[in-house]
Amino acid sequence: MNVQDYSQLRAFARVDGLKLFVLWLVSFVCYVGGLNHPGLGFVAIMLAFITPFLSARLLRKYRDEVLQGTLKFGRGWFYVVLQFFHASVLFAVAQFIYFAFIDKGYFMDTLSEMLLAPENKEALKALGMQGLEETLSMMRQMRPIDQVLNILMSNLLIGCLVGVPIAAFCKKEK
Repeated sequence: MNVQDYSQLRAFARVDGLKLFVLWLVSFVCYVGGLNHPGLGFVAIMLAFITPFLSARLLRKYRDEVLQGTLKFGRGWFYVVLQFFHASVLFAVAQFIYFAFIDKGYFMDTLSEMLLAPENKEALKALGMQGLEETLSMMRQMRPIDQVLNILMSNLLIGCLVGVPIAAFCKKEK
């Protein structure tokens, strides 16, 4: 891959990363709203589930329109990783703004209320999940930047892992 191909790949991955970011942002807003409205929680899960399919669709579009229908596995994987990188960075900024300036403890309060409800507490205990109060206490002590960095690293790792089957599925050589 020459310099021009690399610059082109980065530019398209940046634009497609923006599209993934918008999907994730809508999913996150639905997730936060779904803490009190279960229907929105379902929408959030469905939108998150769409992510690899959207990524694959964007990669196929890049392959067919920019690369004239040929794509090697390595370039496809790198493209998906860059998509996830750009989406993850934008998503981290949006989440930081939410947790630092908008949330004011709503997310953790609602999560704690749900998990510590007597019916849920018993179900979690039956599943072998103990020490929930300590875990929630530790999560409350995390700064917004710590929460966001954890999510950012998770998204980057997921992008690297999900990129393998997506690139394998979308590769096409002459």
